[in-house]
Amino acid sequence: MFIDTHAHLFLPNFNGEVDQVIQRAKTAGVDFIIVPGIDLASSAQAIDLAEKYDFIYAAVGVHPHDTKEWDDSLIDKLEEMSKHPKVVAIGEIGLDYYYDFSPKEMQLHAFEKQIELALRVDLPIIVHNRESNDDIMEFAKRYKDTTLRAQYHCFAGSIEDAKELIAMKHFISFPGNITFKKADDVRKVLSRVTVENLLLETDSPFMTPVPHRGKRNEPSNISLVAEQIAQTHHLSLEDVARATSLNVFKLFGIGRKPDVSYTYLIGNSLYVNVTNRCNADCVFCDRKGEATISGYNLKMTKSQEPSAEIYINEIGDPKKYSEIVFCGYGEPTIRWEVVKEVAKYVKENGGKTRINTDGHGNFINKKDITPEMKGLIDTVSISLNSTDPEQYAKLMQVDPKLHREMIDFAKKAKQYTNVVMSIVGLNSVDTEKAKDFVTNEIGVAFRERELF
Repeated sequence: MFIDTHAHLFLPNFNGEVDQVIQRAKTAGVDFIIVPGIDLASSAQAIDLAEKYDFIYAAVGVHPHDTKEWDDSLIDKLEEMSKHPKVVAIGEIGLDYYYDFSPKEMQLHAFEKQIELALRVDLPIIVHNRESNDDIMEFAKRYKDTTLRAQYHCFAGSIEDAKELIAMKHFISFPGNITFKKADDVRKVLSRVTVENLLLETDSPFMTPVPHRGKRNEPSNISLVAEQIAQTHHLSLEDVARATSLNVFKLFGIGRKPDVSYTYLIGNSLYVNVTNRCNADCVFCDRKGEATISGYNLKMTKSQEPSAEIYINEIGDPKKYSEIVFCGYGEPTIRWEVVKEVAKYVKENGGKTRINTDGHGNFINKKDITPEMKGLIDTVSISLNSTDPEQYAKLMQVDPKLHREMIDFAKKAKQYTNVVMSIVGLNSVDTEKAKDFVTNEIGVAFRERELF
């Protein structure tokens, strides 16, 4: 399922061909399209399209190019439009200093007024940014403690900008420019934004992806954008489609949240959603929030936790997968007996196993469980998070003594299985110190995980 979050189907480029363009989109697997207006007239046209086609939704707003004649009375008209049941955002709005179509001060004023409107009517915004990144980021920081949610379309900022925006719960999207031969810098930014924070867009009729560059763009080309994202992040096309579609539901309310997954496929690894329960409460974990990953819903209560038999039935032939990973949004060693039973089945049937853990398994089970991993768990991935016990305690919201427990667990586990220790890529955590500690003091492999 693909969702094109940005297609200007009202532009003259599509005159007389909208029906054919929409049919091609459906054939290409596009389930929904969002049409953002650029002024009052096109916003009304976007609503007309949404009324005519059940899978089209609209956004209303005044693009920075069209703010040269801005008048605050436009807000009342946009607010009235925003009440339409198929209007899902205020946009396309923002700043553009590349062209001199509208005075800078007028752009800034109109942007602010439309952000305030979005807050008032409780809709997200769709943000345009061209050579105006400093001011765009200033606006983001100004509103970071509000309920504002945004899509930063055709993203033009840095990796650090992306991280900052995602920390504010905003989403990033890239059109066909990520497929351009000389777009290495854009792809580098894309590589550092996880699929959980991305949306798909074409920006039709502009930004046509390779191999159709130079022709009019349209929503049916969305799969080419998705393919580049999949290639960059080493995911399947299905992974990208599923994750970005759930992101659209989170931001715009289009579609639905999927049912709880007990097992879930990412790439060629099958993950086992063991539990949502955890003895830690990491500041960067969404366990108590949406608890979704790559488009899967992992949110479940203790009473919903499956038996080993259910997991085994869903796994089937474990050799179909590169590995079976015990993970989810909780601490899997809380259900250690279930993990062992499933792992035994996997190993007896020729599969490989990994467990992602906070390293508190011995503390949780009140015994040393590491010898029991021999022959059952091929790899243990342990969240080190910090070499400093106090910082560790703050990040994971646990007693500092559990840092020592985690280190002891790693040292014991390496006698029985392959151990990898990881940190989340936070600026506050000393990555080099952590890498040296893991490789030289503990003597195991090290990995840095992307937070965003």
